[in-house]
Amino acid sequence: MEEEGFDDRAQRFYDRVRKNIQRYLDGKGKVVERTGEYLLLVPDFFILLWRLTRDERVTGRNKMLLVSSIGYYIIPFDFIPEAIFGPIGYLDDLVFGVYVLNRILGDVDASVLREHWSGDTDVLDAIQRVLNAAESLVGSDVLGRLKKMMMK
Repeated sequence: MEEEGFDDRAQRFYDRVRKNIQRYLDGKGKVVERTGEYLLLVPDFFILLWRLTRDERVTGRNKMLLVSSIGYYIIPFDFIPEAIFGPIGYLDDLVFGVYVLNRILGDVDASVLREHWSGDTDVLDAIQRVLNAAESLVGSDVLGRLKKMMMK
C-alpha cells in the first residue's frame, strides 16, 4: 500500500471520530459539558499520535509506544468500548494516548509535539489537563489498568 493511503485513512478516522463526538455532544447538551471538553480532544490526540509515528525525530522505541496507542484507539474492544458506550468510550483511548505522549516527552522535544498538534490550546497544557482529570474521566479501576499497560 502507498503511504498516502495510511495518511488518508488516519485523516478519515480523525474526521469520523470528530463528527461522531460533535453529534453526540450536540444531542446531550449540558449533561456532558465537562466530559465534552475532553471528548473533543480525542481526535486531536489521535492525529498527533499518528503524525509522530511518521516523524524521523522520534526513536523506534517511542514509535512502538505510539503505535500501541493508535492500536488502542482503533481496536473495538477495550476497557470502555465505543460500541457499547458510544463516544464516551473514547475516554480511555484518550487517557492511554496521553500517558504514552507524557512518557515519550523525556525523549522527544515538546516543539516536535507542538509542530504536529491540531488542537486549539497548547499541547502540553492539554496533556496536563487530561492527566489531571484521568481518574474522573475513566475511573480508578480503568486508570489502574491503563497504567499497568504502560509498564509492559
